[in-house]
Amino acid sequence: MLLASERQLVLAMKSFLNVERRVLVTGGAGFLGSHLCDRLIVAGHEVLCVDNFFTGARRNVEHLLGNKRFELMRHDVTFPLFVEVDEIYNLACPASPIHYQYDPVQTTKTSVHGAINMLGLAKRLGAKIFQASTSEVYGDPEVHPQTEGYWGRVNPVGPRSCYDEGKRCAETLFFDYHRQHQLRIKVARIFNTYGPRMHPDDGRVVSNFIVQALRGADITIFGDGSQTRSFCYVDDLLDAILALMQTADEVTGPINLGNPCEFTMLELAQEVLRLTGSASKIVFLPLPQDDPKQRQPDISLARNTLQWEPKVQLAEGLGETISWFRHVIAGR
Repeated sequence: MLLASERQLVLAMKSFLNVERRVLVTGGAGFLGSHLCDRLIVAGHEVLCVDNFFTGARRNVEHLLGNKRFELMRHDVTFPLFVEVDEIYNLACPASPIHYQYDPVQTTKTSVHGAINMLGLAKRLGAKIFQASTSEVYGDPEVHPQTEGYWGRVNPVGPRSCYDEGKRCAETLFFDYHRQHQLRIKVARIFNTYGPRMHPDDGRVVSNFIVQALRGADITIFGDGSQTRSFCYVDDLLDAILALMQTADEVTGPINLGNPCEFTMLELAQEVLRLTGSASKIVFLPLPQDDPKQRQPDISLARNTLQWEPKVQLAEGLGETISWFRHVIAGR
């Protein structure tokens, strides 16, 4: 049996040589996780995909089930997991307001207990571990665009707190494990990401607008449509995540990953209408509590550290996403 120091040396050599590794992806049957599993398999790695299927779907990884380097396990990360892997990508947590507010206590547990369990596993194995954090740690920001040095403006007792504060606590745990146990961590703050395999009923603005437009229903904008978001296509985001995992151990993050091009909700709705050719009308509803008015990442750190920036323009990415949703709606 390898000693911990020997195991770390072996893992470091694997990472340096870019040879086959056994990789754990929690939340691997979700939107981001399933695309990450695809990329890891293509790169020649073995992938253990773990998901409790609360928001993830078996259909997202069904095409991988026959691959001998892919394994699917139903498991909730709020319970310990005992497996042998070289790297961990912790993506497990519902990310849309509709889903994370359905059971807010479980959402907090997933972020906090899930982080503790995955960090404990990484500590035992000497494995490098990635945390999918979120731009929601900035709350409704007073600084625009948001830099990694901004500590955020988050309501700790509001309806979004289960997700916002859960992710903030997870970041705390990651950095304490790094300082206390010298764990190799990578923390990314992910801004709005979209693409094929989004859940049709997740309540996120891109999926909402597209599904409403394709069904001929009214497109619902919360607020007056002037609030902004920045939308990153899933392929661009995965390029950044994989690049971050290849950086030197001293590069821990947190690092903003997203598209700095900012759009109002009204502009997004109009672009979806144009691309779908829909005759849907735009209607305005009251803005939910604690909904951020502005969201735009400063990606200077990602540009300098990863030599990365998004390439896919909004119209191109929306076109791919609309095509996927047409297929899903037709299948229903």
